[in-house]
Amino acid sequence: MQRQAYVPGLAALAAALVLGLTGCSSGGGSGTGAVDSKAGPAAPAAPPGRYRTLFEPCGAVPQNTLRDLLPGAAQLPDEERIAVYRGAAAVTYDTDRRVGCSWKADTPDAMHRLRLDIERVVSYDPAVSDDDRAQEVFSRKLLAADLPQPPPPPQSPASPSGSAGSAGSTGSTAGSASGSPSATASGSALPGNDPATQPPAQTPTGAAATGLEPRVLQGLGQVAFLDDALSAGGANGRHRTVSVVFRTSNVVVTVEYVEQTTGSAEAPDSRELQEKAQNLARLLAERLEE
Repeated sequence: MQRQAYVPGLAALAAALVLGLTGCSSGGGSGTGAVDSKAGPAAPAAPPGRYRTLFEPCGAVPQNTLRDLLPGAAQLPDEERIAVYRGAAAVTYDTDRRVGCSWKADTPDAMHRLRLDIERVVSYDPAVSDDDRAQEVFSRKLLAADLPQPPPPPQSPASPSGSAGSAGSTGSTAGSASGSPSATASGSALPGNDPATQPPAQTPTGAAATGLEPRVLQGLGQVAFLDDALSAGGANGRHRTVSVVFRTSNVVVTVEYVEQTTGSAEAPDSRELQEKAQNLARLLAERLEE
């Protein structure tokens, strides 16, 4: 039998044709650039919060307000009084995310403490907005105060849903919520103290409502509440803590005002402490609108 001659050029040509056909038959299958026709459009990311930074808290409270909240400071020597009004900044890891400040001053009959905590909430879930995450933080504080969740605020038919969450928008719901005539530190009338504007008070069975019970507040930020707790404060003393918490967009602010009496002094007056704490909260809400 005669052997066929081997031709190198023809072998190479045949190999090239085989590789070409293989590439054509497999190239349209599962390439990295292929588009899945069944996949729908990507869901839009939730809008960011209105605020990207926070103001410096120790300098946010006017000195005349501090004089009213800390009456014991007026009796101190100049250097000590200046130090009291300066306040002590809270230690935080990121001042764009959380800041705080505290003040204290004592008299022979009473001790006064003031504390601010301001948190800018950021959601790391693209499906959850910063505002919604901040509402979760607010709700946890509300539950800790043993208060019911407030009903959602009514939406205007002319306003598109979700407009309050756009960053830097001066026309957001956050702006309109605290744009009503605000009280000053001098102790003017407060909508939050009007029992007619409040939901039914949560009082023990048989107890009379006074309008000063822990309650949801109206006209402060987008949502707000007040907590008031009285307890024993040492030997014959009484200790009252009033907290006002409000949310504006993705920022949650807590104002805590404490008075503790000593000896036979009367218990701290609930109405006075509540008015002062609410006045300061409104000043801070105005500061957020600047």
